[in-house]
Amino acid sequence: MQKNIYLVYMLTLLAVSFWGISYVWMKVVFEFYGPVTTMFLRLSLSSVFLYSLLWFMGKREKIDRKDYGSFIWLSIFSPFFYFIGESFGLQLVSPTIAAVIIATIPVFTPFLGYIAFGEKLTGINILGFFISFFGVMIMVLDFEFRFSASPRGVLLLFFAVVSALINILFLKKLAMKYSSATIIKTQNLLGALFFLPLFLILDFQDFKTIRPSSEAIWALIKLAIFASTLAFMFYTIAVRNIGVARTSIFANLIPVCTAIFSFFLLGEKIDLSKILGIIIVISGLMLSQFARLKKKGKVTTDSLPSPPAS
Repeated sequence: MQKNIYLVYMLTLLAVSFWGISYVWMKVVFEFYGPVTTMFLRLSLSSVFLYSLLWFMGKREKIDRKDYGSFIWLSIFSPFFYFIGESFGLQLVSPTIAAVIIATIPVFTPFLGYIAFGEKLTGINILGFFISFFGVMIMVLDFEFRFSASPRGVLLLFFAVVSALINILFLKKLAMKYSSATIIKTQNLLGALFFLPLFLILDFQDFKTIRPSSEAIWALIKLAIFASTLAFMFYTIAVRNIGVARTSIFANLIPVCTAIFSFFLLGEKIDLSKILGIIIVISGLMLSQFARLKKKGKVTTDSLPSPPAS
């Protein structure tokens, strides 16, 4: 039993590491391909890998016709809208800032639960939100309250956050009926189909002439297999064994991983404002998640697994 727990924690740390470094991999791919091409190829490769893996494992789950609409809306908001915001935003800001903004999704989920489902909103939730928001502001504003990061990039990343939150509205219903693997493989397949028209119209002609480096190709494959497939599977295993709240605490380390990988692999400058911002945002996340530890057995909006779609 103890060995199994250690294995679960190791898988959780691997998932966090994969998501953390995914922002670096995306920057590498962006040197050759734009966001639309990157996301189309990434989701297509992930779909093929995940469908093949589940077929080999004999895990096939049929989707009811009445749920087709919910899956379509789920996939429109994430991965389609989510990745539009995240990818185009990442082109304009550093990987560390992008990771920190995306990491605030769990802070907003209690407010979504209150507005959409009438779930209880606590003072700790509100305090955690303001602390995390303050941390983000430290990272994107200078001492004269001017944007030190691209305002458009920040807005695009918050568009990704909003898309992920709306995605949870549909996820809450589907998560009670289907396995995480079924939801992920369907989301990735539909997401690839949504990106296909944009890819053909906007990027296909350039795609035919671009000769990416082996590093970019390998980064794209790693995004598809490790970030869009294995990380979600490992995260799901962790949620099932140690619970949403404890798993989410590990997920708070994603911006830290991104900062470390960006520093060593991309040479990103990690100044005092970024260090303080990361610490403050994570403090707000931890505070907002204390309430989760007290919830047992009840499926609420903020108790759903909400890892980044990276």
